[in-house]
Amino acid sequence: MFLKKTIFLFSLIIINFSWAQKKKKIDTVYVYEKVIVHDTVYLEKPLRLKSANLVIAPLTISQKEIKDIYQENINKQKSEKKIKRKVFNAFQYGVEAGIGFKNSDWTAFISKNKQQFGENLGLWISKNLFASPLSLILSANVYHWNSSFDLDANKEDTILNGFYFTTDQQPLLFQRFNNKHFEYALRLKIAYEWKNIRPFAGILVNHNVYKMQFLVPENNVLNSLEDFKSQQTNIGFSFGLQYRVLKHFIFFAEYQHYQMKNISLKNNAFDFDIFKTNNTFAESKINFGISYIISKI
Repeated sequence: MFLKKTIFLFSLIIINFSWAQKKKKIDTVYVYEKVIVHDTVYLEKPLRLKSANLVIAPLTISQKEIKDIYQENINKQKSEKKIKRKVFNAFQYGVEAGIGFKNSDWTAFISKNKQQFGENLGLWISKNLFASPLSLILSANVYHWNSSFDLDANKEDTILNGFYFTTDQQPLLFQRFNNKHFEYALRLKIAYEWKNIRPFAGILVNHNVYKMQFLVPENNVLNSLEDFKSQQTNIGFSFGLQYRVLKHFIFFAEYQHYQMKNISLKNNAFDFDIFKTNNTFAESKINFGISYIISKI
């Protein structure tokens, strides 16, 4: 009996212990930290200072002053636009000088050397078109071309030596001929300006003055030396490039070409022409030079 009670008691203890072990759990403990931030607050407090009759006037801007500043800006913009218009609409003018080379095929039967060297002087005036980079240039030049040959019947036997006769059978004796001459040219060009570079193209009208000398009869004797001149006006074209250096100087290179139709060498007192009619020759020139702008920029 005692043994049964003892076994029963141990059984209860074991069951109770195992039941307690099943109920036991591990708890999670959370720790919270309270952070308090203290701000520093600065308070501005006006101080009353005693000044010795010091008076500071408050800063005020009136409506009139605002209007004046606005009007000044408008006037400034208008002035700048007027200046730009004046610059674009103003005429510019200047002078130019240069050298060049001229090729002509109408003297090919006399000399194989077609190229002539020459100098030129000119005046020009230009004006911008419609406040744009385009400009119109009108120039007038005088060229002096040196001779590339010199035929003198008194010094050598030339291809032109001999007697010639006018339409009324008056005798003429050839004396001298060279291609040294003056040329007068008028050019109208359109140029486009980009930075300091200005390409251009246009038309030209020029007048060449060639001269040939003959002995002509005077009182039925060949003793008077007369000039037979060409009065040839030609139309052609030109194009080239200008480059501005500094403020008033421009370097330029230009090509010119034109045709000479029905060239003749005549004297008003004698009806004679050594060249055949209905002839057409071509002349071309390459010029290099410098131009100076006289007008204010």
